[in-house]
Amino acid sequence: MIGSGIFIVTSIMARDVGSAGWILTLWVLTGLITVMAALSYGELAGMLPNAGGQYVYIQRAYGKMMSFLYGWTVFTVIQTGVIAAVAMAFSKYTAVFFPGLNTKLFSLGTFSLSYAQALAIFSVVVLTYFNAKGIQNGKRIQLFFTLAKLTALFGLIVLGLSIGVGSEIWNANFQDIWTAKQTIVNPENKTITIQTLTGFALAGALGATIINSLFSSDAWNNVTFIASEIKDPKRNIPRSLFLGTFIVTVIYILANVSYLALLPLWGNPASTEAASQGIMFASDDRVGSGAATVIFGPTGGLIMAGLIMISTFGCNNGLILAGSRLFYAMSKDGLFFRRAGELNENHVPGKALWIQCVWACVLCLSGKYGDLLEYSTFASLLFYMLTIGGIFILRKKEPDVDRPYKAFGYPVIPLFYILITSCICAVLLIYKPWTAGLGLVIVLLGIPVYFFSKKYEH
Repeated sequence: MIGSGIFIVTSIMARDVGSAGWILTLWVLTGLITVMAALSYGELAGMLPNAGGQYVYIQRAYGKMMSFLYGWTVFTVIQTGVIAAVAMAFSKYTAVFFPGLNTKLFSLGTFSLSYAQALAIFSVVVLTYFNAKGIQNGKRIQLFFTLAKLTALFGLIVLGLSIGVGSEIWNANFQDIWTAKQTIVNPENKTITIQTLTGFALAGALGATIINSLFSSDAWNNVTFIASEIKDPKRNIPRSLFLGTFIVTVIYILANVSYLALLPLWGNPASTEAASQGIMFASDDRVGSGAATVIFGPTGGLIMAGLIMISTFGCNNGLILAGSRLFYAMSKDGLFFRRAGELNENHVPGKALWIQCVWACVLCLSGKYGDLLEYSTFASLLFYMLTIGGIFILRKKEPDVDRPYKAFGYPVIPLFYILITSCICAVLLIYKPWTAGLGLVIVLLGIPVYFFSKKYEH
């Protein structure tokens, strides 16, 4: 779960709503939404502890076509889109040490390739290679990088709160916390346009920008993809879902409080100093690096940038490891490339890993972190709602199946999750029609692909 978002998206959210109170409210709401989903998901995970996770749950509740649409969307946009976005964030923070990464490698008509995009692609290839060498390699990499990114966040939280709470910046940021303003910066001349948000405009801005914090909290369900490789999955997967989402929620909220203790919400977009840029205009949206610069000076910014590079690298390792298991499960059902269902000599779905790698690298060529974030998260929300709706269907269709864990707060919490995410998706289609609409179109394109693929089912 902890990858690039927590170190970047608060800057975007600050420009969208311009209020400390609303920013923290959105992070709290994101945490509640994610934990509610995990509490509901646990029932399906305990009931169906099979490799493929969400794909298996959807197929059991809705049938093969709907599970194919999910797998199709995971392959084309959800998993690979997030892998590409995190890889681009890795490049974004590497550029702190090597600014030349932001230059173009070559251009061909309207297409261009930057050094940053090339590095993002290289990182995906390297991680795929190591994961293809066996599950133990992936596990060791994941453990090391998880410890590193937790160290970075805990250091930022503890030092940020101890230094910043009660300071002038803290008092200024929390002086008028519910006045929301949207800030638009002209990239050419750095001029600023500010619009006060109230009523429906505020509701729309909140609904649209929460996609950023939801992206940061996504991938919480990936543990279900590798269910067959987990000890005692009926017990450990529901526990992992709840504890993982709860712990990350607390960390994310505290990290944002730390940002607000160290950096002014407002700043100068033309400045080159982190303290003057503030949260809203952090260089290249690198708010995590900016906060560390305030604590330790320029060296601190470099240290944090290095730790965030480690965080994003480790996040992608987990995404790459988990996603390939879903495509392996699909292939076994005849709904994906046949060779993706083969295990290599290291007993992992090697071909599924490389197929995933190729498409994620193609998505890296877009080079737009924000667009990848928006359409991948919108598509994720659609299938989260569908999956949690499957709890109601399966309780009716299969009332006697063993359920080691039952959804907490059923039916209120699952229904509330479906309602609130439906509202967020509706707002996104209104306020982010291009990226959210693209996510929806990709889902729907899976329908003709499904009927075409039936000819090759084995």
